[in-house]
Amino acid sequence: MTAATSLPGHAQVGIVGGGPAGLLLSQLLHAAGITSVVLEARSRAGLERLIRAGVLEQGTTDLLTEAGVGERLRREGAVHHGIELRYDGESHRIPLSMLTGGKGITLYAQHEVVKDLIAARIAAGGYLAFEATVTDLQPGGDGPAGITYTHAGKAATLSCDFIAGCDGFHGVARQAIPPAVRREFLHEYPYGWFGILVDAPPSSPELIYARHARGFALVSTRSATLQRMYFQCSPTEDAQGWRDGDIWRELEQRLATRSGWRPVEGPIVQRDVVSLRSFVCEPMQYGRLFLAGDAAHIVPPTGAKGLNLAAADVRTLAQALVAHYHEGRSDLLDSYSGRCLQRAWRAQRFSSWLTTLLHTDPTQPDFEARLQLADLQHLTSSKAAATALAENYVDLARH
Repeated sequence: MTAATSLPGHAQVGIVGGGPAGLLLSQLLHAAGITSVVLEARSRAGLERLIRAGVLEQGTTDLLTEAGVGERLRREGAVHHGIELRYDGESHRIPLSMLTGGKGITLYAQHEVVKDLIAARIAAGGYLAFEATVTDLQPGGDGPAGITYTHAGKAATLSCDFIAGCDGFHGVARQAIPPAVRREFLHEYPYGWFGILVDAPPSSPELIYARHARGFALVSTRSATLQRMYFQCSPTEDAQGWRDGDIWRELEQRLATRSGWRPVEGPIVQRDVVSLRSFVCEPMQYGRLFLAGDAAHIVPPTGAKGLNLAAADVRTLAQALVAHYHEGRSDLLDSYSGRCLQRAWRAQRFSSWLTTLLHTDPTQPDFEARLQLADLQHLTSSKAAATALAENYVDLARH
């Protein structure tokens, strides 16, 4: 890692946030000969321990490979060619690859993507500062932009041609867009996810999405020995108030089939409650500041679009910056927000639809529950409906 004392005072692109979006952008710009500095508030160890979902669309795996960080992904990632929908005690497979011309998804945890990107940036001698706190952004206008930050107890300023705000929902980048210019759309769902990490082999060769009268449940995987499972709960649920046996009984009830299927149990090594929200900020650019990833939009995790949308934003921004520096073009930078927002709203529509389809609302009348079942029956009996789901699931963020 480049030492703080050797960080330059100027870079073509200043990147706020060293999560997957910021790191991937820096890696793509490096390949195009464009200099960047990445400023990340968290420690390297903290970033690499942050276990998040890792369902990668085809376009995301292609982009990571293009960025030169696809070797371990290809070796260790689990390629899935379908998903399983469960309701009324029966399982129904949606053959993703068969319905989309061979496309599938790859399960490769987000923290592994981060590890690969950090290693690549350090190997390339990239400017990457951990535990660097950004205190102010100057989005710029006709002149250069600037980032004020502290690192190792010292204050510093980075001047740059452009700023990429990749610092997440709670970061400072979005706040640099004046309130009079910025419009935010927020929808909070009346339920959350109780999530557990389990030290056990996979319970299923593919992801399981289950609708049950008691609420939604999901079976996923992180590795050959680490599994991730969720069940719907109140967003204010106390994760530590549940005994292990009660957690397993709840999962078994919601995932039960008439054939007697049961999840593979093991030690629960982590538990938490995740609230569900949909969020979009418009516009995604102001002056010389460009937002990417969670700084601009949040989707409920049901559709597995968060990391994929971030990667798509970064791809779009990198292409625009390359066109600016190598071709003298500004059109792609000027249209960045509009192009990304169109894709973000498509992802919101899909994610909201899938979330509403599979979750039970305590205030929901029986009529609405019957409509859910009718929709699921249509989805699992109509090739056209299943194809629409598959196309959105495996490659929505590429377009």
